Amino acid sequence: MKYAFPAHFWWGSASSALQTEGESQHGGKSATTWDHWYASQPWRFHQQVGPADTSTFYQHWREDIALMKQLNHNSFRTSISWSRLIPDGTGEANPKAVAFYNNVIDELLAQGIAPFITLFHFDMPMVMQEKGGWENREVVEAFSRYAQVCFELFGDRVMHWFTFNEPIVPVEGGYLYDFHYPNVVDFKRAATVAYNTVLAHASAVRAFRAGHYAGEIGIVLNLTPSYPRSQHPADVTAAHHADLLFNRSFLDPVLKGEYPPDLVSLLKEYDQLPVCTPEDGALIAEGKIDLLGINYYQPRRVKCRENAVNPQSPFMPEWLFDYYEMPGRKMNPYRGWEIYEPGIYDILTNLRVNYGNPRCFISENGMGVENEQRFVADGKINDDYRIEFVSGHLKWLHKGISEGCNCLGYHMWTFIDNWSWCNGYKNRYGFVQLDLKTQTRTVKKSGEWFAATSANNGFNEESLS
Repeated sequence: MKYAFPAHFWWGSASSALQTEGESQHGGKSATTWDHWYASQPWRFHQQVGPADTSTFYQHWREDIALMKQLNHNSFRTSISWSRLIPDGTGEANPKAVAFYNNVIDELLAQGIAPFITLFHFDMPMVMQEKGGWENREVVEAFSRYAQVCFELFGDRVMHWFTFNEPIVPVEGGYLYDFHYPNVVDFKRAATVAYNTVLAHASAVRAFRAGHYAGEIGIVLNLTPSYPRSQHPADVTAAHHADLLFNRSFLDPVLKGEYPPDLVSLLKEYDQLPVCTPEDGALIAEGKIDLLGINYYQPRRVKCRENAVNPQSPFMPEWLFDYYEMPGRKMNPYRGWEIYEPGIYDILTNLRVNYGNPRCFISENGMGVENEQRFVADGKINDDYRIEFVSGHLKWLHKGISEGCNCLGYHMWTFIDNWSWCNGYKNRYGFVQLDLKTQTRTVKKSGEWFAATSANNGFNEESLS
């Protein structure tokens, strides 16, 4: 069977500034929360590999963009580093950073690759975190100004902007589950961070609209579908609560301009509402987007709680549900994540049915594998497992599009093996292999397959064998 995709479909990959650029405190750049955390607690990082040791895009951007061209990318998403562009968070732009990002954008365009640019990808400048990060509305205002500077500098060439990548992750990691700095466990503070992030998003959208720039603006959300164990009302309610907290807390404001009433009621019931002002509602309504990026890796399977909550424990989402391990599920053992290809179709269908079928694209989907050197043959990594993963998801994406879902593209995580937060280089995700010692770049078998798929705007079932 031939899986053909619509004309002008976006084929590409995604990355972030912090995970690829390197030079984490050079070129005029100030420290991020990651630099600070690594300096103070390096043992929290896999093999003590920190944010200075990334895939050296700051030096090798021209070479890397040439490889993107070789892989037939027509689009590529990365981010701008706030701490590189405006080192003190609020002052003047750093000329070295401006020159770097201008070079990258211009070279992408010269190679026929549309730049998709994210403003914030987990990399809070430490000077802003010292003010309280997203808990402080002064930081919201500073982000709005930073966004405006980006639009003014690059908005003549960047046609696709995104305010945040996966804004729920800093909430979960930094304020609930202790896997991002500042390692707080406090739901009410987490709710404040989430709420103020929505305000920051909306303020950036408002600045974009006010500037009458030629392009469009959106956000990238990791929309992990919440599946109940059964159709028993208690399981269904558990899945509904998980969906409200982890998906709709961002999805509804950016697409509908308001929060779900069920979410507001839930947080009020447990006394976890953030502080709101009368003006917030109008600002949030202004934050409705043009384009939604969808990151999808795994489903969330839940069931009703089977044991009573310890009333002395801090309030957590898990007061409302338990996780469920579905028998027979397919797994990526290296991440401990379930592989469930139909999830990508379910997300798109939900958007079509319940959210007015917004313009969207798959902004991340990926397969991380440990010790890929096992699969080297004739000097190349034969990552058939990644080809199987991508093609399986593309089949369900194709089905969604055939039923009318307004999905405009597919970006893989990631272009080149890159540094991954606390996991360093433990799991490799790239179409391109990176030798950390020599910085040699070698295209994997999946990269060759993706190049052919992009060139043909689709693939044949038989091409997978």
